[in-house]
Amino acid sequence: MFLGDMDWEITFQTEGKPHKLYVLAECEIVCSVDNLADTATIVLPEAVLNEVILNDIQSKIKRGSDVFIKLGYAGDLKTEFVGFVENITTNDSTLKILCEDGLFLFRRSVPDTELKTVTLKAIAQYLVQNIDPAYTVDCNYGISYEKFTIHQATGFDVLKKLQEETKGNIYFDTATKTLHIHPPYIEKGGEVKYSMQKNIENSNLDFKRAIDKKVEVVVESTDLKGKVKSITAGTTGGDRVTLKVGPMSDADMKMVAEAALLKNNYDGYDGTFDTWLIPFVKPTYTAEIEDLDYDFKLGRYYVVAVTTNFSPSGGVRTITPGIKLG
Repeated sequence: MFLGDMDWEITFQTEGKPHKLYVLAECEIVCSVDNLADTATIVLPEAVLNEVILNDIQSKIKRGSDVFIKLGYAGDLKTEFVGFVENITTNDSTLKILCEDGLFLFRRSVPDTELKTVTLKAIAQYLVQNIDPAYTVDCNYGISYEKFTIHQATGFDVLKKLQEETKGNIYFDTATKTLHIHPPYIEKGGEVKYSMQKNIENSNLDFKRAIDKKVEVVVESTDLKGKVKSITAGTTGGDRVTLKVGPMSDADMKMVAEAALLKNNYDGYDGTFDTWLIPFVKPTYTAEIEDLDYDFKLGRYYVVAVTTNFSPSGGVRTITPGIKLG
């Protein structure tokens, strides 16, 4: 584990009034391109949770309060999470503050509508306009629906449907109020370097090659005339993945099939590895990983997920790498 004084700053804002948290037992932050939401769980130590402090915290921190989490060593803090308080739970004198990123706002209902010849970006903009116009949409996934119906649904319901059907990376950057929609493994954050012999503590990684696994993806759709059609990608006779999508053109169905194939079969790693808070990393980053014992594993990998566990006694990141980028 990295040797250094653990440091943190957690601030809540309720109705414009900031409240800084001065005690902490532990904090876990879970981020993944495969999840619609990043989440954080803040746990307060039992030793200080007398009735007076509990009442004070619960009077200042409410469901929907803004939350900002910074972690690091000896004053060198990085913003790890920006979001909202989803719930506060108490059990056997333990208090947990459960937080969610911008998706929290999009769990509201949106007006029913039927959109024709509509892009993913336009669907996302419809959600933003009806839920929180302060958000912008960053979308470079060029898929369109011939018809997309929203009926008795929340923004979350719609985004979940889009994620399931298109296999896109859909996530929020709450700090910049941006809803992102991208093809898999396209959006690139920063770059970090890791070594199996230097700054990786625990590893259960298995290297896999796409050539060793046969996968067949079938995308099915029913067009506006009620005709069922399908598009296939991958290797016939391999493990079959079937997706049912709304009315789309053949070209858009092909993009979905290729995205699903890429997520199911690639050269890269399965599993996770543990490291420290330094270097800072989050999903969409490119991680250069070297293993001096196996030269063929040397490469740059797409970071799919990062789980950060922090307490005043130490910090660990569990990183899930995915496809090999080069």
